[in-house]
Amino acid sequence: MPRPIGDIRRFGDPQRLVAYLGLNPSVRQSGEGPAYHGRITKQGRGHARGMLVEAAWAAARSPGPLRAFYKRIASRRGKHIAAVATARKLAKIIWHMLSKNADYIWARPALLARKFRSVELRAGLPTSHARRGTAFDYNIPAKRAEERSRVEKAEAAYAAETSRWRTRPERQKAVEKAAE
Repeated sequence: MPRPIGDIRRFGDPQRLVAYLGLNPSVRQSGEGPAYHGRITKQGRGHARGMLVEAAWAAARSPGPLRAFYKRIASRRGKHIAAVATARKLAKIIWHMLSKNADYIWARPALLARKFRSVELRAGLPTSHARRGTAFDYNIPAKRAEERSRVEKAEAAYAAETSRWRTRPERQKAVEKAAE
């Protein structure tokens, strides 16, 4: 059975958690030369890394800023690299949430309550007849649409903000530099 990450205070910053999970890109550099950034290191917890990548694929399908992030990376680098980058971002978000004891700001409360209740029922918790719980809000179309609209607006705001970013100019090739 894989161990969880344990006490979040073991990791001084989010990059240390990312490195623990093996989601950081490998870097090879010698001296003053340029650094080569390669594939992820895959050092550390493979099971946790796999779960984060699966969560990243799910985040790419549901509305929110993480989907906008995934789409931005996927348009430049491809779907698989975007999924790993989204998993890395998820790990950083998890670090911040655990270290600050905060909830995810873009969560959809009615959907979350419905999912928790579904898990409770599958686990065998008793049903409470004649009382509506917090999961009932998901059955109200207006409530569900309002929550979805809120995260879709956040996704659009993220996409609009990042669309204004300038792209890096292409590097000149060494051959062109030598010719000058």
